Amino acid sequence: MIRAIIGTRAYQEARPIRVTIWNEFVAEKTKPEVAAVYPLGIHRALEEGLAPYGFHIRIATLEELQHGLTEEALDQTDVLIWWGHDAHEQVSDEVVERAYRRVLNGMGLIVLHSGHFSKLFRKLMGTTCDLKWREANERERLWVVDPAHPITAGLGEFIELTEEEMYGEFFDIPAPDELVYIGWFQGGEVFRSGCCFYRRLGKIFYFQPGHETHPTYYNNEIRRVIANAVRWAATPHGAAPTFGHTAALEPLPHTPNHPPIGE
Repeated sequence: MIRAIIGTRAYQEARPIRVTIWNEFVAEKTKPEVAAVYPLGIHRALEEGLAPYGFHIRIATLEELQHGLTEEALDQTDVLIWWGHDAHEQVSDEVVERAYRRVLNGMGLIVLHSGHFSKLFRKLMGTTCDLKWREANERERLWVVDPAHPITAGLGEFIELTEEEMYGEFFDIPAPDELVYIGWFQGGEVFRSGCCFYRRLGKIFYFQPGHETHPTYYNNEIRRVIANAVRWAATPHGAAPTFGHTAALEPLPHTPNHPPIGE
């Protein structure tokens, strides 16, 4: 906990952003080509990359009780990072609903690569989230299209990746509230690779790079994008909205009861 005097004599307290990295952790244990790149799991590479940014990080995986995403765990999470690929349908609908409610109530969500097909992301988007893809070890260039956005802080005009899985348009998502990156691939396709969405009080960032057979999550620029996205998604929000019947804030003029039409 950090205490500082800001403006007045009153103390303002700031605690580290609480990040939960969720990884299904299946391919690393079943596919040698994935284990060769991420021997400790994609979640550990992400944890290593985010550690210098001062976040409070915990790990959760599919095999844990309630996938490591209990009510208590999510209540203590400011930003949830999600990576999944082979086991989307094994994720409990109850856990998805729990995470969905937390996003609507202000928890940030960073969805990485093939997490676009996760139950949680599709529920939040309301679309199929389908796309074109090709595994051909292609060069990718991620172009910044919103240089004023905080997710691009400390980064150049583009990020060059020597090898990635191709994702191509059309990407069946709602139009992003903010588009931060467009990816160009060696084979000619382009893709909306960095997309921001707002859902009630929650902020969501989808970031395309990160195929499991490529060392993308060891790239310091990619790590910086994710760290910036965590900070963006964790920024304060306004009061929770209320719904349903509500009393008037101001006195209302008396309205006499009118008899039903025809009487």
